[in-house]
Parts: sequence; C-alpha cells; structure tokens
Amino acid sequence: MVRLSPRYQKLDRCRDRSQCTHITRPRTLRKMRFQRYQENSSASACINELQTLEAGEVRSTLKLYACAGLFQALENVFEAVEITNSDQEIQFVNHAYERLSGYSSEELVGRDASEFHKTDRNREAVESINGQLKKGKHWEGTCYTRRKTGDTVPVHCKVIPVPGRNGSVAQYVSVRSHSGESYNTVANGSMMAFPRRRESIVTAHSMSIEAPITKVINIINAAQEGSPLNIAQDLDKVLEILQTSELYSPFQHQAIPPNDDPMASDLVGGLMSQNVKRKFSAHEIQRSSHHGHQHIPSSPACSLSQIPEPIMNVLNLDDSWSFDIIELERLTNKRPLMYLGLKIFSRFGVCEYLNISESCLVNWLQMIEANYQSRNHYHNSTHAADVLHATAYFLERERSREIFDQQDQVACLIAAVVHDVDHPARTNAFLINEKHQLAILYNDQAVLENHHASMCFRLTHKDPSVDIFKNLSSDDYKAVRHSIIDMVLATDMKQHFEHLSKFTTSISKHLQKLEGDNTDVEIAHEIDMATIITDLSSYENRTLIKRMMIKCADVSNPLRPLTLCKEWAMRIAEEYCEQTDEEKSRGLPVVMAQFDRKTLNIPKCQLAFINIFITSMFDAWDVYCDVSDLMKNLQINFDYWKAQEELTGKEQHPSQAIDNS
Repeated sequence: MVRLSPRYQKLDRCRDRSQCTHITRPRTLRKMRFQRYQENSSASACINELQTLEAGEVRSTLKLYACAGLFQALENVFEAVEITNSDQEIQFVNHAYERLSGYSSEELVGRDASEFHKTDRNREAVESINGQLKKGKHWEGTCYTRRKTGDTVPVHCKVIPVPGRNGSVAQYVSVRSHSGESYNTVANGSMMAFPRRRESIVTAHSMSIEAPITKVINIINAAQEGSPLNIAQDLDKVLEILQTSELYSPFQHQAIPPNDDPMASDLVGGLMSQNVKRKFSAHEIQRSSHHGHQHIPSSPACSLSQIPEPIMNVLNLDDSWSFDIIELERLTNKRPLMYLGLKIFSRFGVCEYLNISESCLVNWLQMIEANYQSRNHYHNSTHAADVLHATAYFLERERSREIFDQQDQVACLIAAVVHDVDHPARTNAFLINEKHQLAILYNDQAVLENHHASMCFRLTHKDPSVDIFKNLSSDDYKAVRHSIIDMVLATDMKQHFEHLSKFTTSISKHLQKLEGDNTDVEIAHEIDMATIITDLSSYENRTLIKRMMIKCADVSNPLRPLTLCKEWAMRIAEEYCEQTDEEKSRGLPVVMAQFDRKTLNIPKCQLAFINIFITSMFDAWDVYCDVSDLMKNLQINFDYWKAQEELTGKEQHPSQAIDNS
C-alpha cells in the first residue's frame, strides 16, 4: 500500500465529488505546471494521479529548487569546495576555493585538477588519497594547495567519492580549509590528520567573550564573501599581516630601514631587538647583579627651605625648557634628582595628594637617587632628573592641564623619577645575550623596564620612613601603581613604533581633523576646545598620552639647547662604547657596532637617531601640546650634526677613528 504524504492524506477521506473537485480543477494543476490531467469524478483516480505527480515531477522540481539553495550555500561557506568527475576534470569550485587558490572559476572549470595540485610536498598524500578512494572510502588529512602565485599552503582536506547510478564513482568532492592545527605524521610517512575538532570551534564561536582582533578577522572574513577575486586576495594579505606579532613596527619584515643606511640599521637593531643571536661560543663570565645600595636615609638631609642659595638660583628656572641640568649636577655633587624632585613635587602639590610629610618625600628621593648607578655615564640620576624636568614641562602645557587630574600628574612625576632606577648601563639585548639573571627573571621581555618598575615598589615599601604611598586609599594606590608601571614599561624602545602609531591614530590625527574643520583660528579654538578636551579626557586616551609623554621626556636630549644636546650625545656614546668594549672582550655578540671606538661617528649616530625615532614622534607630540620652541631646537641641533658629519667626512677617511673629544 502506498503511504500518502500528509498534504494528500485528507484526499483519501474524500469520497464525494463535491468535496474533492476543488483540487481536481485544471487551473489548480496548471499552477503546478501540469496540464495533462482531465477532469474526473472518481476520487480514486484523482488520488492515483496525485501520487504519480508527487513521485515524479513534483519531487524532481523540489530537488531542483533545493539544488539552487545548495549552490548558494556552497558559495557562502568558508571551506573551499571542489567537485570533479571520475576523470579528475573540474566541474565546480566555490568562491572560497577561488580565494584559496588565487584562480577564478573560469580558469579552473574543465581543467584537469591534478595540474593544480602537483607539488613535491603532496607525493605521499596523493598515494594515501588514491589508496582510500580506490576502496570507495573517503580520505581526510593534510595536503598542500598550490596557489596561482606559486607558493603552497597547508590545508586540511577531505575527499569524498560520490557513486553514480551503476555503482561506480561518478564524482569526487574535495573540501579544504586552512590548516590551523598540527597534524601527525604516521610511521609510514603518509600525512594523516586527526579529525578537526568542530565541536570546539562551534563552542568558541558561541562564546560571548571575543578578543578585538578576533572580531576584526571575522569582519574581514565576512567582507570577503561575495567580494571580487582581486579584493578577496588583498584581504587575504591583510589577514596574514594581522597574524604577525609586531603589528606596529615598520621594520618587522625589513632587514634594514627603507633608506638602506647601515648606521640606521644598526641603531634600530641595537635599540629595538631583544633576541640577538649568539655568534660566538667563547667562555662567558656572568655579569654581577646591580642591586644598588638600597640606602634608606635615617633623617632628611634638607627641606625645600634649607636648599643652598646657589642651587636654589638654578632650581628657580625649573619651569624653563632651557633649564641647565648639567649645572645642577655640578652644584649638587651629582645629586640633582633629590633637589629637583623636591622643587617640582612641591610645585605640583605631591605631598598634599599623597598625604605625607616633606621629610618622607626627601627620604624617598634620596633613596631612589642612591639606587641610580653614579658610575654610569648616561643612565644615572642626572638623566632621571632631566626626564623629570621634561615631564613636568609637558604637564604644564595648556592641553595637559585641562586633561589630567592631580592623580595623573603625581603618577607621571613618580614614573619619571624611577623610570631607570638601578640601570646597569647595558641594553636589554646585552643582558639577554649574557643570560643575566634579570633576563631570566623577566623571560627576555622588557627586562630593564620590568626591573625599574619592580625596584620602585620594592624600595618604597621597604620602610615606612620612605613609603610615599602609605597613606593612600587602596583604590588610589592601585590606580597610581598601575599608571606608574604602565608608563615605565612604555619606555621600552622595542615597542616604540607601536606606541607612536596608536598615539598618532587616536590623538594627533583626531586633533588635526577637529582643528582643521575651521579656518578661523579663534573660532576653531572656542568651538572645538570643549570637544577636544572631552574626547582626550577618556581613560584610554589619557593612558596613550601619558605613555607618549614619558617616551618624549626620556629621549628629549636632541631638543634641548645645543650645549646640553652635545653633552648628552657624548655621554650616551661613551656608555654604549663601554658596552661594545665588554662585548668584544667577552666574546658576546656586538649589539650596536656603530658604537665602536675605532670607527665611532657621533654626528652620524645622532642624525640616524633623530631621523628614525625623534622627528616623527615629536611631530605627533607637537600636534597634541604645541612644543614649537622645542621643534626649533631640534632643527638647530640637526643642522649642527649635519654640518659636523660633512666636516668629518672631508677631514677623515671613513675607516679612520674619529676623535670626538
């Protein structure tokens, strides 16, 4: 007995012609594109005819409709689908396959599939695939797809044989997806994969917690669907770039900077790299750890009112960019940080915010200064005082005063004071190469910066007499501590271009757009200032600005008056040359070959540093807080170093040593 589908079961109960004529009218069947049925009063004949139609034309038509939907679905899935006949002639590829291979469907359909899969890396996989398919079984594993560009990419592939009417294989369906997992190689050498864990993928996509980069990648993947082939290929390149770890470094995929300058290449490598490969196997001597004195004063040496007059005369100029930190170093017998710190902290009301006495602050400043290595030529307490002065100068700019509250100001000033505490006068790369205990402790990541931040709090909490945070509430302490650590870590030059790119994108370009909307300067100032301040005052933007502030303060020497600029250039050169001397004597890789005493060219080093790191950063900083006077100094100093380089080139052969005394 034939079982009727539900929509026809009620007809079996119709025995009266008047009850069934509504479905036997010719116009009803014509709507279904059937015109052969002639009107009949027999319910049985009607039912038989409908059963015949359902088993034949109706089912075939429904299958055709389903096929249209199926092909539409195939064009919108992420997996690359390829269908071939039994002779390996390609009959169909979807959009995902076009994106994966780089070929269009017009280039593929009708061609032999084996032409596009030929690669030495597929030999073993092909043998395994053919063996399985001959048995009528599907194959799943890792194989390689050759792209139009000539390169090959590993894919997770599943090949399924489709039997025809006579039982023999009529077609092969291949489903390929990017291989995101590791697949095992079995003993016989064939590449066989563990099945992909689709359940885990479904679960991951159903989670409400999604990383921002994942959202970006998903949006790009969605945009690829239905895009022209050339756009889809460009988006593939975008995805490849996004999967790198150094998104903001312009030198990530370049051996040297674009101008092919060896000096610039060495400078970038020395300051930004932290994983210089070892070139020698000579005997190593572990460098001693620099723990500093960890001195805790028993009583304050002086207060602001007790500072000697000659020193106070210099300190009274602390709000000027021309402030002479070298003269203060001389007058204070290389203890400028305590005196300048006391003066600047008083100006910003730091003791009032921290709710501590002046004696506690003096004790803390003395302790921090004692833990800077006085024997260092550059990274000593004078450098810390110089960075503190620059930070205070930037905090006094009009826009900074509008954006930052007192908590931000206090955190910025403290971060400047401690940002290089206990610096060993060696770079991160040096410490990593010699397997220094700090490099091991911090897993080769921002070794010195992590050490400075850690030392700040270890020293501060060592004794109540120096604990400047002891009276802060828990919430305020956490906020200040987080800000200090974040700023100190931002001084890691390895992350320079990341911080600069984020600042430029989020702050500088936004300000240029807001201020550029009005041609009248006064109107623009009045209309846009409120909008600018509101936008910049968000937590995220204040964080970006504070990072850039300490970065600019840390390397502001090229923007100081020329006499100070030259002094700092000599000091950093001497410190780097000492590192090179030690690297050579101990058989360590030379991190910065340009700082070799025999070939040292200070003007050229300064020009390279300005061109690569300084100009672009201070251009962005100038947009934020208007430091036009500093930019004039930068141009004067650049011209000076340029003239010195040209003069040196005329007087000496490049291979000769340069006397920079």
